[in-house]
Amino acid sequence: MAASRIRRAALGFAVAAAAGMVLATPAVAEPLWPGGPDIPGVPAIIPAPPAGQPPVVPFPQSNIQAPGIAPGNGEVVGGKRAVDIHFRGPVTDRTAAENSVQVTSSNNVAGHFQWVNDSFLQWVPNDYWPRGTSVTVNADGNSSHFNVSNSFTGVADAAAHTFTVKVGDDVVRTFPASLGKPGHASPNGTFPVLEKDRTVIMDSSTYGVPVNSPQGYRVKVDYATRLTWDGVYVHAAPWSVDDQGHRNVSHGCINLSTDNAKWYFDNVQVGDQVTIQNA
Repeated sequence: MAASRIRRAALGFAVAAAAGMVLATPAVAEPLWPGGPDIPGVPAIIPAPPAGQPPVVPFPQSNIQAPGIAPGNGEVVGGKRAVDIHFRGPVTDRTAAENSVQVTSSNNVAGHFQWVNDSFLQWVPNDYWPRGTSVTVNADGNSSHFNVSNSFTGVADAAAHTFTVKVGDDVVRTFPASLGKPGHASPNGTFPVLEKDRTVIMDSSTYGVPVNSPQGYRVKVDYATRLTWDGVYVHAAPWSVDDQGHRNVSHGCINLSTDNAKWYFDNVQVGDQVTIQNA
């Protein structure tokens, strides 16, 4: 008898459902967007978006704010390459942004910050990156490690009266120079550095010109970087400083001031190349 009543009750519910009747169920609180029941008098932690706009999903700020860095990992660059920091939006606190960037190098190169615009910061070496420098950059959750080219080349231009030095493809020095005068022109071409001598005696008699002749000489020179076995050097020539950058007065060598010849001597290595042009 009880089982029969249960079956009739179940059948009655089924018929009611089929007829579209609404059956009472326990009430469920309308959730507060985007979650949690509404509590009278307590404001929503995340307010609902205006009508017709999709909800805004919160995101971790650190993931969005990590800036881009150039040069990228593994790149090889020239001696004047700046470090580029690209923030994802305008920066209002420039000091804090600069403090978030660390640039370290194997040669402890000093540098400074400069802003290109409100989202583009550069770290620039005060002078240049020496050849072969390794550089690591950390910037607010992002990092890069790159290297400076080991290429160190010189170009002596007899027409421009200059001696230009590059690390990689970047010019790091341009010196006034004096090359071979008419009748003693410097040889055009590209030459490897053969050896370096802190001092050397240059004697015209070694190539057949007597020391006491009008074109003869015997002189001690400093910071002599040899380019050819027949006597072409880059060297200090304090006696021709007034001509350097203006006239060619040497017997074929590349004359520089003492300070400039020393800088080149201290940085060049045997095997580095020097090109002489327009002689």
